[in-house]
Amino acid sequence: MSLRSFFRRSTVKESAHKLYLKLVGQARRPEFYTSCGVPDTLDGRFDMIVLHAFLLMARLKRDRDEAAPLRQALFDVMFADMDRSLREMGVGDLGVGRRVKAMVRGFYGRLAAYESSLSADDDTALAAALRRNLYGTVQPEIAHPARMAHYVRREAASLARQDLEDLLAGQVTFGPPPAGT
Repeated sequence: MSLRSFFRRSTVKESAHKLYLKLVGQARRPEFYTSCGVPDTLDGRFDMIVLHAFLLMARLKRDRDEAAPLRQALFDVMFADMDRSLREMGVGDLGVGRRVKAMVRGFYGRLAAYESSLSADDDTALAAALRRNLYGTVQPEIAHPARMAHYVRREAASLARQDLEDLLAGQVTFGPPPAGT
């Protein structure tokens, strides 16, 4: 391995870590839980992180060749953090692997649902995907999934305008959460 390759990998991992911290910070904003009715539970918080990871990874997917290492590093950072969090909650070594595998399956399932529903022209399919996943453990108010669908579409458009070089440097900007009525 060359010295240049070593520094490039280090930079990609550092950028992925910065992006992950930003998306987690956005996912933890209290407005999602108060104004949008996302359950303030482990499941709800996991789903908010997954939703923001989807948005960011979908943007990076547009620049496949240049952004592929960053997408993989972001995935690795995210699930290393999930592993660490489970261990901090007291899940034993044998249980961590099983739970992380289930989280990865859930992650990929949500990515597929969000990607296909985001490509539709109306927010009905997206709101339905959000209702199944983001609100899976509760019955949301009627306006909440629609409000979140509008947010997801807005953020996808905003991320599409963000420069790849900024993203590769670990810089991302998310807009404000939806306001309540």
